[in-house]
Amino acid sequence: MNPHQSTIASLSIDRPYNPPHWAVLQQQLMSLLDEAAAEFVDRYVQPDGTLLWRSVWPGMDGSDDPYEGFMNLALLYVLGGQRELYDHARKVYDGITWQWTEYGQIHREFDGYYDWMHHGEGCLFLYFLGLADPGSLKDRQRARRFAGFYTGDDPEAQNYDRVRKLIRSPINGSRGPRFVMTEEDWMTHRGILDQYLAPFEDLTGVDINSGKCPWSDDQVYREIIDKMNARMAKGDVPLNLNATSLIAHAFMFSGDESLVRWVIEYVGAWKARAEMNGGIMPDNVGLSGEIGEYNDGKWWGGYYGWRWSHGLFTIIEPLTNASMNAVLMTGDTDWLDVARQQLDINWGLRKRVQGTWAVPHKHLDSGWTDYKPPNPAYPIYLWTVSMDSQDVERYERLETAAFYREIEIPIVSGRNPHTGKETKHYIANTVPWFEYIRGNDPAYPEKILKANYELVERQLKKMRSAEGDPAGWISDGYNLDDLSSIHKWQEMCPVYPEGLLQLTLGAPMHISHGGLQHARVRYYNAFAQRPGLPPKVSALVERLMDDSVTLTLVNLDTTEAKDVVIQAGGFGEHRFTNAEARDERGELLLSLPLDNKWVQIRLGSAAGVRLTLSMERYVNPPSYETPWCAAKSPTPLIQSRIIT
Repeated sequence: MNPHQSTIASLSIDRPYNPPHWAVLQQQLMSLLDEAAAEFVDRYVQPDGTLLWRSVWPGMDGSDDPYEGFMNLALLYVLGGQRELYDHARKVYDGITWQWTEYGQIHREFDGYYDWMHHGEGCLFLYFLGLADPGSLKDRQRARRFAGFYTGDDPEAQNYDRVRKLIRSPINGSRGPRFVMTEEDWMTHRGILDQYLAPFEDLTGVDINSGKCPWSDDQVYREIIDKMNARMAKGDVPLNLNATSLIAHAFMFSGDESLVRWVIEYVGAWKARAEMNGGIMPDNVGLSGEIGEYNDGKWWGGYYGWRWSHGLFTIIEPLTNASMNAVLMTGDTDWLDVARQQLDINWGLRKRVQGTWAVPHKHLDSGWTDYKPPNPAYPIYLWTVSMDSQDVERYERLETAAFYREIEIPIVSGRNPHTGKETKHYIANTVPWFEYIRGNDPAYPEKILKANYELVERQLKKMRSAEGDPAGWISDGYNLDDLSSIHKWQEMCPVYPEGLLQLTLGAPMHISHGGLQHARVRYYNAFAQRPGLPPKVSALVERLMDDSVTLTLVNLDTTEAKDVVIQAGGFGEHRFTNAEARDERGELLLSLPLDNKWVQIRLGSAAGVRLTLSMERYVNPPSYETPWCAAKSPTPLIQSRIIT
């Protein structure tokens, strides 16, 4: 029993509530997702949790893709999916970890070495498991160990330079920094990267203006690896800021204040580098701490930096993740300025392209280039944390392109030509959700739930087709033409809860390359003492203010009452101060002062309520604890003996 439980205020609501159509659609989508998840696991997972696949896998790439393919099992459970989802998630996570250890990519349950775009993707599964069960000894043990890889505390993985406050290589992990990459490391990417911009402007016989680079050409490939080792393999890059999510994850299990200090120190170091560079975030810092140390003094040209094919995307995304994580851990929203400054600088470089504002996404030796419409998602993410009008202004100034405003169902195979979204990275509807939460599209809840239902049905059809037959993915050898099967689980996955998450938690989905799942509220089933809404209970967050959230709860069960615990913040970082309950006609039922991060609502059969919950935000240390399970479990972590 958690000592906080006795102090949780309880409201009892028996007033009948006619089920809105969105509430019915939520239940239909949840039922379909539960069924789809079970079929997905049955199709691709063996009884021991390993995946039906090949017997060998080369290079440093790999584990992030299967983790991504199955991570939504845990997330759907956190939202209220069936209990078996958690059992499946645990089994599959352990199975993938063992399997990719055997392939050679994972060491001590974490990638031996890779970059923080891919670490970030793979760690999402880990973060969702933290939300699912803070009492898991395995997860608490892993969280501490993995954090040690990046705080400088692990003798085998000395990734962090505490003196210069930098992560020592873009390629890092449980084996420490990798200062020399090999041709084998990158072999799984060669066919894919043929279609991407060259990472260097002085590759022999490669025209940077073509936008493509023949990695499949052996001579070009060898030159790329040589130049990467000379210019990119040593020192820090902004992409490494995604590691702050891993540190925050460990903090939410332990409450160890040294982890807060690390985040402040590391994010602060990058803030200082931008200030030294005239406000622009540099994309490469040498081992001495000097900007451009291995790039002739240039602040551009680093790994996944301004000259990389992704450009701005892989600069602003980790800045956004790190800024939000710093606020979460300190309560100081000024940390958002780290991301805001880069957004503002890019906006200052804008120009009109075909009548639309466009900002530069790349910087080459010749200057800024690759002008295209800015992605409006980043100021939205910042606003969900700040609730500040300045971030709304950053969104509104963009004249957001129409394709961002439309509810999107991704193409079954391939990319959306406007957004570049694939089903394997499907977080598509941040702008439509934001317009809804601002009061501009009251029909959004029904539209997104219907769209998600259609997406799940499409994915099931694809999964059941010949394309989804895992027997066709199994092969041996290193033929460059058959390596794309590493993405098959993501491409076939039918478990897409974006609409459910947005509507119930009052937040956009996490940033896909390693962002924590921030939320205004989350729920627990009080009877079952587990995460998520109880069966047949639907929830809709209708309004967000700096000091309150307005949401509706509806019990569609006509025979049984349900007990729902609402938590202030995805990690209990907020505190409720008052609850106002109204019926469907708007009549005030009660007003109750609160002083806790939890409040319990008893919904009678067929009852519902519209709640306005006043709150103070970012006043509690974030934690995975639940009303029944403390994150700081009395079960001690396992201490390994030292063999001499």
